[in-house]
Amino acid sequence: MWSSAHRRLGVPAAAPGHHSLTCALHLSPGGSWLFPVSPWTPLEMYPFGGWGLLSAFLALLCCTGSGEEAFEVRMWPEQLMVQSGESQVINCSTTCMQPNTGGLETTLHKTLLEEQARWKLYEVFNISQDTDVICHFTCSGKQESKNLNISVFYPPKQVLLKLWPTLVAVGRSFTIQCRVPSVAPLEGLTVTLLRGNEIVYSQAFVGTTLSPQEAMVTHNTTAHREDDRHNFSCRAEMDLRSRGGDLVHSVSDPQALDVYEPAQDSQMVIIITVVSVLLFLFVTSVLLCFIFGQQWRQRRTGTYGVQAAWRRLRWAYRA
Repeated sequence: MWSSAHRRLGVPAAAPGHHSLTCALHLSPGGSWLFPVSPWTPLEMYPFGGWGLLSAFLALLCCTGSGEEAFEVRMWPEQLMVQSGESQVINCSTTCMQPNTGGLETTLHKTLLEEQARWKLYEVFNISQDTDVICHFTCSGKQESKNLNISVFYPPKQVLLKLWPTLVAVGRSFTIQCRVPSVAPLEGLTVTLLRGNEIVYSQAFVGTTLSPQEAMVTHNTTAHREDDRHNFSCRAEMDLRSRGGDLVHSVSDPQALDVYEPAQDSQMVIIITVVSVLLFLFVTSVLLCFIFGQQWRQRRTGTYGVQAAWRRLRWAYRA
């Protein structure tokens, strides 16, 4: 009976005295077996030769490992930097088609805004310091998670500009100082000094300290006549886009510089010189008049008036 069945399927019967082993995946359209029904059948008699055996073995391995589904857990945004005290929306998702459980773990206060089978949308509140949040999902008994580090920054809320002196002559130097208090991190901060819309000086800061500190820029420059027609200002710009933040900037109140021509100084010198010359001429003319008067008296009386006055003074003292 076994031999007749083999003959109907076109498969040779097992040799006498041997136990036959049957194992098949499916039949081809022509009715032949893709996997040999007998281990003693020569390879050249298989429908596809040795490649058929290898293909069937690989297919069997694939089917055996299909019980554990590989999946990923994703978070958006992937990087996050927020201002101290702000709130942020975080999306937690997975590639698993039918996850069992999932959620967001954090020490911050959170609220679930919306969810579907493969994603959950949360809002976390009052982020006041650097912290980690964890997104996790379980799929077919296997759990995967992903971490997100939230960094806190302190934006340039105040930008203070100072000019000294505020009154300067053309060609003379003056100082521009800009202070940005309580800002962090310094990395990514650029402070720019402006005259109108023109850049006078710019400085980029470096540093990884996350505690708030003061950034200061001091620049000495020469006054020009056109400086009197422009206002000076200072712009602080913090670029946090590479770290998951935004581009934040702030500008100081404008200040004017009074510039005068140094010709005003020369006019003052001229005035002082003229007054000095006139005073000298006046004193000289008085002395000349006195000398000429004494000579005229000497010719009339034979003595100088000064000598006579001196003699009278000595006689009065002796008396």
